[in-house]
Amino acid sequence: MRCLLLPILAAGLWFAPSCGIAAEPEQGAAIAVIDFDYVDTSGEPRDQSKEHEARLAAFMDALKSDLAKGAKFRVVAAACRPDPCSVQGAGVPALVAAAREAGADILLIGGVHKMSTLVQWAKIEAIDARTGRVLFDKLFTFRGDTDEAWQRAESFIFGELAALPRS
Repeated sequence: MRCLLLPILAAGLWFAPSCGIAAEPEQGAAIAVIDFDYVDTSGEPRDQSKEHEARLAAFMDALKSDLAKGAKFRVVAAACRPDPCSVQGAGVPALVAAAREAGADILLIGGVHKMSTLVQWAKIEAIDARTGRVLFDKLFTFRGDTDEAWQRAESFIFGELAALPRS
């Protein structure tokens, strides 16, 4: 009898209906991404402002898309007055408040500076929207001013952001 008790108990547990509550999947941190500013001080003779606007827009779209794809982040939109949200227009304290109001845990701001025909800088900060504490503050350099150079830079920067520890 004793030898049958363990198999009967195991079978009963196997076929018994589950009374436990299924664990909720962990939701990623809500992140508000403000479109980056762009400055060109390279002094090149040809006006490239339309190209730079298009590349920056593609960069921002790709960054937001990459952040939204994984389970680590949920992209939320911050509403600014006046619209659109920008570091130069609103300032960081107003952007933190707008991110918090939108339900964001993290505010992502930054800018790109083309300093020469070959070198660009991307300065990026991730700020805790609840406390205002800077979580991530990095300056990236990338070479070239082509679609491919911007795509490589976005991919690398996304990888760095994805490595942020969960708060």
